[in-house]
Amino acid sequence: MKKPHSRTRAKAPAKKTEKVPIAILISGRGSNMRALIEACARPDYPAEIVLVLSNRPDAPGLEVAEEAGLKTLVIDHKPFGKDREAHEREIDAALQASGAMLVVLAGYMRVLTPWLVKAWEDRMLNIHPSLLPAFPGLHTHEAAIKAGVKEHGCTVHLVTSGVDEGPILGQASVPVLENDTPETLAARVLEQEHLLYPDVLEMICRTVG
Repeated sequence: MKKPHSRTRAKAPAKKTEKVPIAILISGRGSNMRALIEACARPDYPAEIVLVLSNRPDAPGLEVAEEAGLKTLVIDHKPFGKDREAHEREIDAALQASGAMLVVLAGYMRVLTPWLVKAWEDRMLNIHPSLLPAFPGLHTHEAAIKAGVKEHGCTVHLVTSGVDEGPILGQASVPVLENDTPETLAARVLEQEHLLYPDVLEMICRTVG
């Protein structure tokens, strides 16, 4: 009696996550960028870093990006003097050439002109160390302590022409403790930034994809 014919079915390959190309702009150590690099290294994470660009040649984050095997570029703002738009046109050309669909600001310490904001409208994200709309601008941790608030944190938002005024995409909070200094509060907020930014970027990329 013949044995029934059997056939082993080949397993379908795991579906590869479509990755959205992103560019990261930095000016310093790239602390949040490091968290994004780690997230993007996961095969199931829907973003791929195609460029890390800095306006400062001495930004420590450039070395971090290079060690991760990422393409880096410096477009120093100093040779452009007060012509911010000319500097940003060079940045935009590099972003376009990289194929990036989204731009992620990670400690980029330049106020952007309306020209670049318009060029990347609804496609540029920033993270700010406060629970916006509270404490826009600089020195947020000092301001939070001075104001006596019980809760502080960070916000990911879309970039618009108004500084730290764009639509909020996500927030994370920490309690403000009685003995907090700006430094201790900043450290706890930064921990939340490193969790929040990859989460929000993932959400946005899945929408784009």
